[in-house]
Amino acid sequence: MTRLAVIGGGWAGLAAAVEAVSLGASVTLFEMAPTLGGRARSLEGTGPALDNGQHILIGAYKDTLALMRRVGGDPDSDLLRMPLRLRYPDRETLRLPPGPPTLAFLRGVLTCTAWSLQDRLRFLATSSLWTLRGFRCDPALTVAQLCGGLPRAVRDDLIDPLCVAALNTPSTQASALVFLRVLKDALFSGPGSADLLLPRRGLSALLPTPARAWLLSRGAELRTQRVQRLEAQGRQWKVDGEVFDAIVVACTSVEASRLTRDLAPHWSAAAGAFEFQPIVTIYLESAGSALPAPMVALRESATEPAQFAFDLGQLGQHPGLFSLVVSGAAPWVAQGLDATGAAALAQAQRHFQWATPPKIVRVLSEKRATFACTPGLNRPDASIGPGIWAAGDYLAGPYPATLEGAVQSGLSAARSAMRQPVGATSS
Repeated sequence: MTRLAVIGGGWAGLAAAVEAVSLGASVTLFEMAPTLGGRARSLEGTGPALDNGQHILIGAYKDTLALMRRVGGDPDSDLLRMPLRLRYPDRETLRLPPGPPTLAFLRGVLTCTAWSLQDRLRFLATSSLWTLRGFRCDPALTVAQLCGGLPRAVRDDLIDPLCVAALNTPSTQASALVFLRVLKDALFSGPGSADLLLPRRGLSALLPTPARAWLLSRGAELRTQRVQRLEAQGRQWKVDGEVFDAIVVACTSVEASRLTRDLAPHWSAAAGAFEFQPIVTIYLESAGSALPAPMVALRESATEPAQFAFDLGQLGQHPGLFSLVVSGAAPWVAQGLDATGAAALAQAQRHFQWATPPKIVRVLSEKRATFACTPGLNRPDASIGPGIWAAGDYLAGPYPATLEGAVQSGLSAARSAMRQPVGATSS
């Protein structure tokens, strides 16, 4: 039986561990935090259970949804599925109806009365050109450069919020090539691919908690431990002195760079060279209040930081609890969390009606929420060396940092480890 070490208990590590166990490996998972889930988990503590950030899944996340089902989850009930809809406090913009993706997109744009007919036709013409070009462009382009010829209303209402939501990078800095790939897979990969899937339960309940139970019930070992050292031993590996046949390094890029510095210097340097974008989540409480919809888009500005607001009561979690999300939040983090929270609270007070005055419950900052998804970014491959693979949403590939990317990388790393287990033994 192949002895596999998985280092990191985020969604990539959990995917790798579950897949490896399914393929017959003896798995030991190392996670330095007291709870599994990495950057998509629920926080422990008193009061309402909060997540460390508000995550949105989409219908195109087929591998993530399949993994949730495999470990006993029920995404059909745990996630609220709704058509892609960008509703602002003062008006509706794009809303995609059900049906075949190309037809749904065409109908959605043509019926978007928030935009003039001329603007709608210009957007359809531009998106048709993207389709004809296979959703590819000059890798050096930013999203702002790619979309510079689009009408201002389309950029403000659709392009900029989708870009910062998907890539966590402002359109003036974000990779146009990655953005086009996201649009292709979300909008045109099949019926329901663009649907928004909003968590009805805490993030830990979606995957980390059921995955933990699934792994333990099948003999996997879970250790709360920060790995200090990896060493090669012939055709095997040592993890802090313990021998394994193969390793999946599924921790953050920073930790992965540290662990591989001596083993694979070039790979380590690439993993350690990322710049990061933070995400700030502001939780508000207002008894008896409700937003116009479970998710409402907001227009950010120099004084208003949040791009989206969520009504956790309408999502079946906590009535009277709301979250405001600030993606690409580096300028606001520089001002401090108190200032960011106060500005977001003032923004919410201006744009929504409240039954009782909203109060800040907590302001959370994930300083390394994602890598900055910029043009021409050098991302390391999954193969670190013989018998050792990486898993994580930062690896080379066409997607930005997403849960689906993390899960896909974990599944792939586990399969590679089981196909070519260096020094594997039979039992």
